[in-house]
Amino acid sequence: MTISGPLLFDLDGTLIDSLDDLTAAVNHMRSAFSHPPLAADTVRTMVGRGARNLIRQALPEPGIASQEKALGLFLDYNRQHIADHSRPYPGITELLETLTDCGCRLAVISNKNEDLSRTILEALGIAGHFTLVCGGDTFSEMKPSPLPLLRVIERLGTAPGQGSMIGDSINDIQAGKRAGIATVGCRWGYGAAHDLEQADFMISSPNEILALMAENV
Repeated sequence: MTISGPLLFDLDGTLIDSLDDLTAAVNHMRSAFSHPPLAADTVRTMVGRGARNLIRQALPEPGIASQEKALGLFLDYNRQHIADHSRPYPGITELLETLTDCGCRLAVISNKNEDLSRTILEALGIAGHFTLVCGGDTFSEMKPSPLPLLRVIERLGTAPGQGSMIGDSINDIQAGKRAGIATVGCRWGYGAAHDLEQADFMISSPNEILALMAENV
């Protein structure tokens, strides 16, 4: 397996560190139900499978109505405070600039809602590097399903089996494997080390992506 384009990036925990803003949104929601705040390290373990899954973990409250209210509170707060503290990880902006200058096609495939994904990319000034941005609600399935990856590869006009999935969680690695493309595990994100064990490549800093691409030219 070799690194090849297009490069498909996860968002939270891979391109950007948004944990403080996600934690604030979770605790805003929990306060409405009179629950105490959660620590960021606790919220970290809940991130990665979309907002609904996060709410199910963060709110020990039965009932669909409560969960729908909680979801609305979380999404509204997150949208209004999307980048209060969120920032690209060190080296990411420079990496994206280099890849863009080299003519690489880049896409974001996140389990965050598409509108929030686009909003935070715009707020952080890196949206222009990506040809496509899709979220957990863009298609009928989200990662670890391979469907979003396969659809993005198709929309980019790339042959099946071409491309690389770059992410920090088991969802990214499993989705890439199931899509039949190369996978790159990012050690700096939210996922546990064992979640990345099946990745084809492991990296500890963004610029290592360039080195991997150079090795596989």
